[in-house]
Amino acid sequence: MPTDDQDSADQNPLDRTLSDQAFLDRLADRLADLPAVRAVALGGSRAQHTHRPDSDWDLAVYYRGAFDPADLRAVGWAGEVSEIGGWGGGVFNGGARLTVEGRRVDVHYRELDAVEHELAEAEEGRFRVEPLMFHLAGIPSYIVVAELAINEVLRGRIPRPPAYPERLRYTARERWYGTARATLAYTRANHAPQDRRTEVAGAIAVAAMQTGHAVPAAKGEWVTNEKRLLERAGLRGVDDIIASLGDPSELASVRAVDDAELLFGVADRNTGTRK
Repeated sequence: MPTDDQDSADQNPLDRTLSDQAFLDRLADRLADLPAVRAVALGGSRAQHTHRPDSDWDLAVYYRGAFDPADLRAVGWAGEVSEIGGWGGGVFNGGARLTVEGRRVDVHYRELDAVEHELAEAEEGRFRVEPLMFHLAGIPSYIVVAELAINEVLRGRIPRPPAYPERLRYTARERWYGTARATLAYTRANHAPQDRRTEVAGAIAVAAMQTGHAVPAAKGEWVTNEKRLLERAGLRGVDDIIASLGDPSELASVRAVDDAELLFGVADRNTGTRK
């Protein structure tokens, strides 16, 4: 007897697409009915059509006023529903990790007043970097603006940036790449001479992600997370640099920092924004 997994694997791609669309419609309708919700949008890999059949479903609920996570909890879907600010506060202000009809679903809370503020800030080239679990370099506050540009609106309306703000292209590149250089400079002065390889490896990884943010910003390309960020920025070669720390030579740490600085500098120059 075939298993459910086999049935799913053998499903006709067209049938799977139709099934997914029906699921998404039901999900969007239910989220849009929650009190204070003004719009629902599909995000992540599915919004960008880079998903796999087993990819999660990422949805954002845009609300205005007193959104109560208890209303989402009351729907009865299995999983965890955080309070507002439950994912660390800041622009990434909470959400839910659910299982709906056998599919993994992440729901992100997006407060419209805050989102509109960040849109106005981004237009002026202003942003901040906030810590967020699972992100090496943290996230820029303009991540919610990137979502406005990239996400697929399913219900309601959200503001859209007309283009990547020119001022942000400059300030984001300067901030991210400048921080990456400072990270390496500190490591060169304090950790590499003492051959502290764990600290050196960690610093190189963080600086790689910081440069990874700088490169698409300079090109006017939106980023919503760190997934595939190194590939997009042409920085996957950092893997070999970190692997070189396995060399028993006492100079391995110093060489690794030098090699990282060279790689990141090339990626930055390739954006065409550096004289």
